[in-house]
Amino acid sequence: MNYILFDGPVRNALLPFTFTRPVADILIGIMTIRQKWEARLGSTITTITEEYLSAKFPMVEMEENVMINAAYLPNDTLVEMISDLKENQAIFKGDDVIAFFTTENQEEVDFDSYEIIQYNDDCLIVEHTWDIFSKNDAAIRSDFAYLTEDRKSQPIPKSVNVISPENIFIEEGAKLEFVTLNASTGPIYIGKNAEIMEGTVIRGPFALCENAQVKLNAKVYGATTVGPGSRIGGEVKNAVLFANSNKGHDGFLGDSVLGEWCNIGADSNNSNLKNNYEEVKLWSYETEGFAKTGLQFCGLMMGDHSKCGINTMFNTGTVVGVSVNIFGSGFPRNFVPSFSWGGAAGFTTYITKKAFETAKLVMARRNVEFDETEAAILEHVFEETKKWRKD
Repeated sequence: MNYILFDGPVRNALLPFTFTRPVADILIGIMTIRQKWEARLGSTITTITEEYLSAKFPMVEMEENVMINAAYLPNDTLVEMISDLKENQAIFKGDDVIAFFTTENQEEVDFDSYEIIQYNDDCLIVEHTWDIFSKNDAAIRSDFAYLTEDRKSQPIPKSVNVISPENIFIEEGAKLEFVTLNASTGPIYIGKNAEIMEGTVIRGPFALCENAQVKLNAKVYGATTVGPGSRIGGEVKNAVLFANSNKGHDGFLGDSVLGEWCNIGADSNNSNLKNNYEEVKLWSYETEGFAKTGLQFCGLMMGDHSKCGINTMFNTGTVVGVSVNIFGSGFPRNFVPSFSWGGAAGFTTYITKKAFETAKLVMARRNVEFDETEAAILEHVFEETKKWRKD
């Protein structure tokens, strides 16, 4: 069977992260949503997404296909139900479609003609940007159980101070000595060729993905995920870093999400709690205003390719778009549009020529080419987000 993940109605609620990727490629837990479904279904999965993203993320359609709502994370029950789908069948949760069977020759999908199968159990759904960190605890636990079932961890080095070693899994090639791992509060996963430097203290749930790194004397609280090739240091609490991003120095990052190719300058901090302890509001690209999150703790949402200089201070509930460069004293505003250059004193447009020059250098350090496909995506984002820049 051919499986295809589609963005669905949540795409705009997951901006700025979905400016540069399908919903399926959001990292939560130990794997992206796409990787979770591929592992569970034993199949390569393509995506239906925005046209400007399709060159990088193409869709492959075959004679028979099952479309899956990418906002839904897999579990055993859902995987079984989806694997059993037949022609003219669809799975719904309430009024929300989870998956449906379609054929290549099918001109349109009319669910009134489908047999509707209701899914009534609980499941993890990513519907808002803040779900990425607020549901990361449950996602890490689910991925950990799946990835480590019937497998044996690499031995924990003798110099490691450990609590609840049965909840720790170390992949081949990982390096760690003279660190403290407390897995009594949740599992700790250390990926292939990852490194935890000396003096670090980690409390689970925690996921350090392949080739990722924790710097000297870091303090990490769950539920935190450090994506492939990313680096963290200082104090990190309940944060998700997508691949190849750096928060490598002292400073606090909490209840936050960083996209790919981000860099947080030394001694930078974000607030994750308002002084009056009220509910945090975040900028919404859908309403073009600030929306309630229902959360008391909510920090920084930063899109791909964005950077901040040393000693940057972020207010509670700050949204930073794609390819932003922030520097200078004071707090920048709570919503910084994509391709902005500046800080609390004001912003100008970060022109694509300069942004692309930086992106090429940053990506080359990880042996990744900034090619025409990447440039075309960012050019589209530049145009799409022009209305929010005010220079």
